[in-house]
Amino acid sequence: MASILGSLLRQVIGGMERVPEEIIRTFEEQKLANAGRAPQLPDIVKMLQVITSSLRTFVCIDALDECAAASRVNLLNSFQKILESSSRTRIFIIARPHVRAAIERRLAGRVISVFVGPGKNDIIEYLRLRLDEDETTDAMNESLESDILEKIPDNMSEMYVGAMLLGTPPHAIR
Repeated sequence: MASILGSLLRQVIGGMERVPEEIIRTFEEQKLANAGRAPQLPDIVKMLQVITSSLRTFVCIDALDECAAASRVNLLNSFQKILESSSRTRIFIIARPHVRAAIERRLAGRVISVFVGPGKNDIIEYLRLRLDEDETTDAMNESLESDILEKIPDNMSEMYVGAMLLGTPPHAIR
């Protein structure tokens, strides 16, 4: 988890004209305390809190559902701490629907969820196009085509993502 947030910290600092003195000092102190190793997660979170408290920050996290459950919890807890200290930070998370409850539980009151994905008709249209391009017409009969057009769209609904905007109370978005 420290590597994800450490990477985020590097990206934020890389976009700044001048690195805040407090960040340089904290990084040097941690380097000495950890025998030259990179700062630990709590220190990285503190540095992100310092930076994001004075800077409008947008964070995008894709495929949160692919993160191990324990790491996901640590990441969400870290985001909660960052958001508590920075009203100017927005976090956009893309994840499959099964992690929505965890996101909402950890960041209660700060989540707007939007389902993003094709509708069933979009999937059917795409499948029809692909079936029409199929060069092996002997392998397809009406029954198989009917099964494909019926079963795949029904099972695809869980494959698409929910987008969460964190940091803004739902009533503030218009």
